[in-house]
Amino acid sequence: MASANGNFDKTMGIVAYMTLIGWIVAIAQNGSKSYPEKQFTAFHLRQMLGLMIVYLGIWIIQIPLHFIPYLGYLISTTLSLGVFVLWIIGVVGAANGDKKPLPLIGEPVQKTLGKMFD
Repeated sequence: MASANGNFDKTMGIVAYMTLIGWIVAIAQNGSKSYPEKQFTAFHLRQMLGLMIVYLGIWIIQIPLHFIPYLGYLISTTLSLGVFVLWIIGVVGAANGDKKPLPLIGEPVQKTLGKMFD
């Protein structure tokens, strides 16, 4: 049976993936906890920040892609679906209590952002 802190950490891990407002709420809640309890939520906060940065980059790339008939739309849609799939993987991981990095971007995000939110 999971402890109350474990359930709260899982909840905050999930909330971190729920829009920018949820991410900010998770940051605020994580700031009030002691160090060992912060690690799970901090991990998912970093993963979501990395996902937001990747999506921003894809959004910028999509602007000129819209000028390429058909192919631009196909590439744009594929990139957006890829980010959506990564987001789903992150939410499911947080709900299961896992600290597994997201495919492709998870490890570089953890290395780059280091101890952010700890």
